[in-house]
Amino acid sequence: MIVVTGATGNVGRPLTRALAEAGQQVTAVSRHAAAVPDGVRHLVADLAEPADLKPALAGAKALFLLLSGGLHAAGANPADIIGAAEAGGVRRVVLLSTQGVATRPFGPTRIAMRALEDALRESGLEWAILRPGGFASNALWWADSIRTQRVVAAPFGDVGVPIVDPADIAEVAAACLLDGRHAGGVYELTGPEVITPRRQAEAIAAALGSPVRFHDLTRDEAKSAMARSMPAELAEDTLTILGSPNPAELRVSPDVQQVLGRSPRPFADWAARNIAAFR
Repeated sequence: MIVVTGATGNVGRPLTRALAEAGQQVTAVSRHAAAVPDGVRHLVADLAEPADLKPALAGAKALFLLLSGGLHAAGANPADIIGAAEAGGVRRVVLLSTQGVATRPFGPTRIAMRALEDALRESGLEWAILRPGGFASNALWWADSIRTQRVVAAPFGDVGVPIVDPADIAEVAAACLLDGRHAGGVYELTGPEVITPRRQAEAIAAALGSPVRFHDLTRDEAKSAMARSMPAELAEDTLTILGSPNPAELRVSPDVQQVLGRSPRPFADWAARNIAAFR
C-alpha cells in the first residue's frame, strides 16, 4: 500500500493515477471528499492532526508527503507525520520539499522545511526528497480573469524562472516511491527553460486561439491576493523569488531527465493540456 497525501491536488492527482495504473494499492488522502480513480481507497484527513493519518498509514509501505498550507504556518510541527509513518510501519517516504531550501535557506518557511528534511533523514526510513521550483499550475490563479476578461494580472511580468509541470513532479515521485534505487536522492525539479509570466500568458493565448492581455500587478497587490490562499510568510517568500531570482533559481536542472529519461515538459504543453480551465 502506498499513501498519497494531497491526493486531489495538482501533483497528488496525477501521482495517484500513475500508481494505480502501475497496479499499486493506493490510499489517497485529502482534506475534503473527492473522486479518486477506481480501486483507490480514499481517506479524509487533516495532516495538521497526525492521528488522523493512522488509519491510512497502518500497513502502508510508502508515503508521499505533501504539506498542506497550515503545516507551513508558524507553530506547526510536520515532523510529527514522520513519527506517525514510522509507527505505522512505513518503510519509505518521498517528501515534496521546495527548491528554496537550497537557494534561500534562511527564509522562515525554508528553515521549517529544512528541519522537516533533516527529521526525515534522521528517521531511519528510506527517503527521497523532491525540490521543485515554481509550478506551471500556478497559472490557474489567472483562470477566472482569463475566462471573464481575457486578462492575466501578475507581478514581475518580465522576470522568469524555469517553472515545472506538476505532471513531471508526479512522475518523478512515482519513480522514487516504486524504485529503491532513488533512496537518498535529492532532486531539484524544473522545467526546460526560463519563462516569464508575460510569455506564459502568450502560451495560454496561443492554446486558446484568442488574445490575452497582460496587466502588471504591484508586489503589494500580488501579496494581498496570495495571502488569501497561503500563509503570509509563504506568500512573501514566493514573491521574493519571483521578483529577484538568484542564479541558482534560474538554473535549468537536469534531474527530471536523470530520473525519467526524457526532457521536462515545457509550459506550452501544460497550457494545452489544461486549456479547458481558461475557456
